[in-house]
Amino acid sequence: MNPVAKALWFIESHYAEELTLDAVATAAGVSRFHLIRAFSSVTGATVMRYVRGRRLTEAARALAGGAPDILAVALEAGYGSHEAFTRAFRDCFGLTPEAFRARGTLQDIELMEPIKMDETLLTHLDPPRIEAGKTLLIAGLSERYTAETCAAIPAQWQRFGPYLSHIPSQVGRAAYGVVCNSDDSGNIEYISGVEVSDFTLAPPEFSRLRIPEQRYAVFTHRGHVSTIRQAWSTIWNKGLPEAGLQIAEGPEFERYGEEFDGRTGSGGFEIWIPIKA
Repeated sequence: MNPVAKALWFIESHYAEELTLDAVATAAGVSRFHLIRAFSSVTGATVMRYVRGRRLTEAARALAGGAPDILAVALEAGYGSHEAFTRAFRDCFGLTPEAFRARGTLQDIELMEPIKMDETLLTHLDPPRIEAGKTLLIAGLSERYTAETCAAIPAQWQRFGPYLSHIPSQVGRAAYGVVCNSDDSGNIEYISGVEVSDFTLAPPEFSRLRIPEQRYAVFTHRGHVSTIRQAWSTIWNKGLPEAGLQIAEGPEFERYGEEFDGRTGSGGFEIWIPIKA
């Protein structure tokens, strides 16, 4: 069973208890950093947002059914007080628990239903090769994304396109999609960029990132770039666990070489994941 499937089972079995990101990661058999990346790649949500959503959804069901004791519903949902539950419930649904119970229906309410691990998000990838990566200086456009907004990354590449082949001190012809500066909420910074020999000549609107020497697991994806989510999901939930590799915290990146056709999205690309020695 892959890490996200394990995490989903654990959450569904324990969401009424006090859950932490570390506890879910331990149950999934991976580091918290690995779980954050794996979970969002499959579900489009963060781990703790899913936990809160499941708790409040089941509470909403109970209240819509006329549950007489709101404190009992709060405790069953893992909240220690009526006040904490009311605050979280109102933030989620826009109504207090009392008003929701009086409403008596779940219609027109966005619920967080149980997520089933979607095997269609997995694809075939060959086992990774191991590379000793050199220091990279990456310059390019950057944006910050949540697990829910990362679908906008292709538009960022569209904005970056006019810069390609016109960047002073560019090294080689490969382009890089770098994921860095992530946090426990699943937010990431994504840089569409190129390798440069010197940061000083890069356009002022560019972000600059120095990636130190690092050991990498390199996965080759030969499919169309539109299937990139499947590639990332497969790496986190199948490729790395099956290879017995532990990730190291640090930037990971997509590398689009000369074989990649940015106009058609064909030609394939590589995904480089930092790993522990």
